[in-house]
Amino acid sequence: MPVKSSESEDVLTQNVSPGNVRLKRKNRARPAIVAILGAIGVLAVWQAIIVGLKVPEYLVPAPTAVWGSLTTDFALLMQNAWPTLVESVVGFLLGNGIAVGLAIIFVHNKTLEQIFYPMAVVVRTIPIVAIAPILVLLLGSGLAPKVAIAALISFFPTLVNMVRGLESVDKQALELMHVLSASKTEVFFKLRLISSLPYLFAALKISTGACVVGAIVAEWIGSDSGLGVLVVNATYQFRTPLLYATMVVASVMALVFFALIVLLERLIVRWETESETV
Repeated sequence: MPVKSSESEDVLTQNVSPGNVRLKRKNRARPAIVAILGAIGVLAVWQAIIVGLKVPEYLVPAPTAVWGSLTTDFALLMQNAWPTLVESVVGFLLGNGIAVGLAIIFVHNKTLEQIFYPMAVVVRTIPIVAIAPILVLLLGSGLAPKVAIAALISFFPTLVNMVRGLESVDKQALELMHVLSASKTEVFFKLRLISSLPYLFAALKISTGACVVGAIVAEWIGSDSGLGVLVVNATYQFRTPLLYATMVVASVMALVFFALIVLLERLIVRWETESETV
């Protein structure tokens, strides 16, 4: 028995050695390096094709032309990015907050889940471009319809994942809580909520991009500012580099949202991060 103990200690020591730590860090950095090199390669090929085939700028601009628009029209892009940012953030918080609240209600009341869950599925099947005009008519042309559409497009993934996460509790752990006479509140906070966090953050990562798309789509109808309006204006004016630059800004916005959610997940769901490093 002592021999086995020493062997296990040696294995643990090897796993946490400086060499292994450096190797793990290198392996983590490798995907990012590959992605950056891949993006540079795509941009280089794109530039070569546009220059070699002499493609007109109003059809497809070269990456250098898009970069030129990003620098020249930076003030215009930032001016229109701010309304989209506000709409996306408020819609993200509202849609996911309502989804989490409904998921909690559904898990504790199956009758309500059977009534309202199919309705949520039906609403999700309606294209967002069809819902947008209806919300604009109901809520006006101000901030409200943009927030509502961003919230609606973020709502369904979180609802589905949160319901599944709250119901994915280990049966033996649930029985143990009942044996210990734990209340529903204790079961929820100490068992169900903890089990649902990985599912919740997976849905939030999807919602980060969806809420930006929802805000931009909403701005196409009844708005005078925002990245969606800039997309429409650039298209009608054949300012294709500005159109691509607007898409770049929207993508960066969504990527920042995604990175913040990943960081928050690493801070909260610590057991998942620790299991990956072992």
